[in-house]
Amino acid sequence: MRKSTKSALQISDEDLKVLENLSQSRTAPHREVVRSNILLKYRAGKTVTQIAKELNTNRPLVDRCINKAIAYGAIQGLKDLPGRGIKRVITDDGKSWVLSIACNKPTEYGYSYETWTYRLLRDYIRSHCKEVGFDFFQKIDKGVLNSILAKGNIKPHKISYYLERRDDDFDIKMANVLQIYKEISLVNQGTMETPEQTTLSYDEKPGIQAIKNIAPQLQPLSGQYRTITRDHEYKRLGTVSLLAGIDLHTGMVIPLVCERHRSREFIEFLTKVDTLYPADWKIRIILDNHSAHVSKETTKWLLSKPGRFEFIFTPKHGSWLNMIEMFFSKIARSFLRHIRVNSKNELIDRIYQGIDEINREPVIFRWKYKMEEIII
Repeated sequence: MRKSTKSALQISDEDLKVLENLSQSRTAPHREVVRSNILLKYRAGKTVTQIAKELNTNRPLVDRCINKAIAYGAIQGLKDLPGRGIKRVITDDGKSWVLSIACNKPTEYGYSYETWTYRLLRDYIRSHCKEVGFDFFQKIDKGVLNSILAKGNIKPHKISYYLERRDDDFDIKMANVLQIYKEISLVNQGTMETPEQTTLSYDEKPGIQAIKNIAPQLQPLSGQYRTITRDHEYKRLGTVSLLAGIDLHTGMVIPLVCERHRSREFIEFLTKVDTLYPADWKIRIILDNHSAHVSKETTKWLLSKPGRFEFIFTPKHGSWLNMIEMFFSKIARSFLRHIRVNSKNELIDRIYQGIDEINREPVIFRWKYKMEEIII
């Protein structure tokens, strides 16, 4: 029997279902979850004191919730009554102050952080709002702060990247590269006479890691291992660089794997290329502005081969114009993916083997971007 003198709480089946769902919710506001539990326990015959003890809250809160539900209905008992409390007035000047702080780096305010976090920004605002006359921010919470930042379209906790165009001749150099691609396309289609020359797309892929397993690798085994299984620990054996050019007419890849990619390695690659084509052919190479490509050593070597090579440089920050990048992406997703070896020499052999396998069925890469704008 209920010892309280309060009236019974009338709850319809529909409202009861709402209360039961809310009482177990993990996403609803905390106050509504607590209040729904209060009403359900009161309906089950618990006293105000019992309810307060079970929910670890106070009797006045339980009493107010029950009285409100009896007077206005169970669902209304979950909400605050209109006009309760004094709504804080946040002025436009105050919002502008918050946005001005968010637009500066935390280091300007004495913090070690490179970017703001909501908590860091909130704490700074709470600590300094009084001295600038915005006392209403003393209890600012994440929701209010997020609302101010959202309306100002500011996300000070995130970083976006852009590419600064540092090459004044970017468009001209891009047009030169695209002109070459257009010529190659016409030659490959047989609609343009084939000159006694070839064109390579060249670049380096440095930092290919030689990684060794330090425990046996377990291959898939029915009933035991569904996948290849490896120990989490491994050993780094160093890195190698792949210098590679792809013949844009045949799709054949010319590789050279070295410890480094300095001028001497680049010259070694050019020497290898020189032996692969007829002596009276011109060899055009599309490449970036790496220092090894224009060094004194490289220039001296090229002078010993007058008229043999022609370099077409991509613009600065325009390496994406070089078709060899598509090949590097391909091998990163194929035979280099998850590769483990027992030595650096094994890694070198595996790279050559992988490229040999690709060269058995060479693919001629075709450039499409802005090709319709190039007229020959």
